[in-house]
Amino acid sequence: MLRDFNKIETFLTVVKEKSFSKASKKLGISQPAVTQQMRILENYLETKIVDRKKNGIKLTKSGEQFYKIVVKLEKNISNAEKEVIKIINKELIFILGASHVIGNYILPEFLTEIQEAIKNDVIIKIENSAHITEELLEKKIDLALLVSPTFHDGITYREWMDDELVLVSRSPLPKIVKPNELNSFRWVCREDGSNTRQIIRAEFEKVGVDCDSFNLKNIVTSSTAVKQTILKSSTEDNIPTVSIISKHMIEDDIKNGILFSAKIKGLKITRKLYIAHIKERKHDAFMDSVIGYLMSKRKA
Repeated sequence: MLRDFNKIETFLTVVKEKSFSKASKKLGISQPAVTQQMRILENYLETKIVDRKKNGIKLTKSGEQFYKIVVKLEKNISNAEKEVIKIINKELIFILGASHVIGNYILPEFLTEIQEAIKNDVIIKIENSAHITEELLEKKIDLALLVSPTFHDGITYREWMDDELVLVSRSPLPKIVKPNELNSFRWVCREDGSNTRQIIRAEFEKVGVDCDSFNLKNIVTSSTAVKQTILKSSTEDNIPTVSIISKHMIEDDIKNGILFSAKIKGLKITRKLYIAHIKERKHDAFMDSVIGYLMSKRKA
């Protein structure tokens, strides 16, 4: 059983997160799967190692003893993995696939640092999430960073960071816009069926706003097209042209006074960004090194 690193990793994650549900999110597996793996461990040890409480979990005495053993095991494995990384062919190029927002506006902040951290060259392939996922399944890329994942059984997904979507315009906006004022703008929107459009529609419905009632100026098929359309919109009249876009895409434009953003009263629109890799590389030392670095860079 001590050679079954999956179940040991699950146990260690449950202890660290103090929750079965939080451990499932961290590991990228379902909560029933976490429960089943813990049950298998306890059956093997013939003793209960974790007590589930309302406010989390608590190790039994046997669980505390087992925890001390597997922590030592984990440390030895980690040291061995570091040695493996040292002998990896330095000419190996790590291929990172990224959705447009991540690849164009988030990764450039620390791409050089990634290469230095893993001591390897990194190539970034930027495509939409669906295409990146296909390339991941076909093993054409090593790791994917996704805005709107389509979940597959053969892929492990980990929540990485939050991406806030904000109201933006080339015209000055008040700091806070009331929901009933949104109909007074001209809108640039993503196409129906896009993940971004679905997220925005659902959030607006919470404050009683119907996207279909907006004065649409343009419908575009990518976040880049949204930004470019806003940048080229007219500011000659008193009706701002607006859209909802990732704050990461416009940070520099806001600082330089090229674009303006506003908060919508009673509403904060966010979506999760994910790290994804094929499951068979779960215990790949090199992969773990890259993921560990990326997780250290997570931010809201």
